[in-house]
Order: sequence, then structure tokens, then C-alpha cells
Amino acid sequence: MARQSITSTSGSSANGPPPEPANAEGTPATIPMIPTHSTDNDVDDDGPRFDFDVLRKRYPGNVAPVPHDPTLLSNGSRSLTSIGLQAFGCGFTLAACLLLSLYLTVEKHDPIWRLPAFFACLSLFHFLEYYITARFNLPTVRAASFLLFNNGTAYNAAHTCAALEIIVTRFWFPDFQRVLVYPPYSILLGLVIVAVGQVARSTAMAQAGTNFNHTPVQTRKDGHELVTHGIYSWSRHPSYFGFFWWALGTQVLVGNKVCLVAYAVALWRFFYTRVIAEERTLVEFFGDDYREYRKRVGTRIPFVP
Repeated sequence: MARQSITSTSGSSANGPPPEPANAEGTPATIPMIPTHSTDNDVDDDGPRFDFDVLRKRYPGNVAPVPHDPTLLSNGSRSLTSIGLQAFGCGFTLAACLLLSLYLTVEKHDPIWRLPAFFACLSLFHFLEYYITARFNLPTVRAASFLLFNNGTAYNAAHTCAALEIIVTRFWFPDFQRVLVYPPYSILLGLVIVAVGQVARSTAMAQAGTNFNHTPVQTRKDGHELVTHGIYSWSRHPSYFGFFWWALGTQVLVGNKVCLVAYAVALWRFFYTRVIAEERTLVEFFGDDYREYRKRVGTRIPFVP
């Protein structure tokens, strides 16, 4: 069987040494071509060929075979197609909404800038949910780790109502939209609250590592440890603390009054119930260690002990 010949790339010399990779790890695009000559009689070309044995020794991580994993297929739980599309969607929406918010603010002086600003916050949040999981908790990462389509009806309804309040108050109740909104101070306050909440949640996920789960677990897995260092020495549930304040911060940022109150009530009820149920399981997992930890550290969510 004939082997495919490989043409030389720009910048390489036919007589000079093979080019070195652009970085220490090397990539397939930067792996030099190492010409070899086959003794097969059925070869019908004389072009240079890859010597994979040499390449494996020189760049062991770049030519290793990739095992077949059905979960990576388009219908799998780790579908690379789904991950790519969701990551692109989050990035595109974030960039487009930031630019649109800036344009509407600077050029048009139109308060509808709050709508793309709200979607920019959502895009960044959902991208970081996946990225932090992939970076620090690889065994559990799934296409669903973006939490774009699996966060429940109440979550989607809340953000839909927030977007509708921005639109309705902008076009039909502008005086109401301006109540308790003092640019740039209230906008800056909203940005600070959003940033604090996002940093707290992302930090909590990163420091917990493989001990973090998007959904509460009912059985203790091997290697599951009680995390009490870092941000966990300040809050027992920093990811909940982060999301609670991040969500409220988005409503302060966009000037929503009705949804700000609704978010506060709904989130408090949700986390109050969630913490009680989850800590019952944690006591079963870690016993007195968790009881002592609970005595020392609060949740930092108002009225959630």
C-alpha cells in the first residue's frame, strides 16, 4: 500500500535540520517531519515520511493513541460537539452583549443596555461552571456541566422574568425603572456584588476539587474528603453563598426591583432547605468532624445558620 507523502511547510529548509516545536510540549502542528525510507516494494512515491518510533520517543504525549470513548460522541454525556457548541455560544454571547451594552450606553444613552448586560453575566457564569469543573474536577465533567439546559424550570423562569422586567420597565414604565437607580453608584454596586459572588463560587469549586458536585450526593465515594481550608474556613457553603449574592447582584446591576425581591425570597428558601438536607448527609459522611466544623463556620447567607 502506498504511503501518503508529506510536503514541506513554509519556513523549513530542505537541507537544514528539522524545526523545533514552538513550545516545550510541542503540538502536532509543530512536530518536525523526520524522513524515512521504506523497503516495501509496493511504495510508489519517494517523498519523506513520518518515523513514528522516533516521534514517540521525542514527543511522547503528542502521538499517543487516543482510546475510543463513546461518551465523547455527539450523543454521549461528554459530547465534544455539545461542549464545543456551548462554549462557543457562551463566548460569542458574552462578547456580543458586552459590546452592545457599551454601544447602547455610550452612543445611545438607552437604559435597555441592562438587557445585554444581564445576558453577559449569565454567559460568563455558565462558561465558568464548565471551565472550573474541567480544570479542577475532571472526573465529573460532562457536557451538562455548563448548566445551560439542566438547571430546572424555576431557574429558567427566574431569568426570563428578570429579562421581561428590564424590557417592560424600559418601554412602558421608565419612571419605575429609575426608582432607586443612581448611576453610576448603583450600577457599580451591582458589579461589585456580581464579582464577589462569582469569585466566591468559582474559588469554592476550585478548592473543593473532586469533592465538589453540582448535585448533592447520597453516598460517600472513595476519596471524598471534608474540605475546611481556604474559602471553606470562612463559609461552610461558599458555592451557595457565591450564587446567592451573584444572582442578587445581577438584579441590582440592571435595576430590577420586583425581581430583586423575588430572587431574594426564592433563593433564601431554596438554600435554607438545601443546606439542612445536605448537612444531614454530611454528618452521616463525616460525623463529629462535620459537627465541629459546623459550629466554627457559618454559611454567610443571611438567616441561614
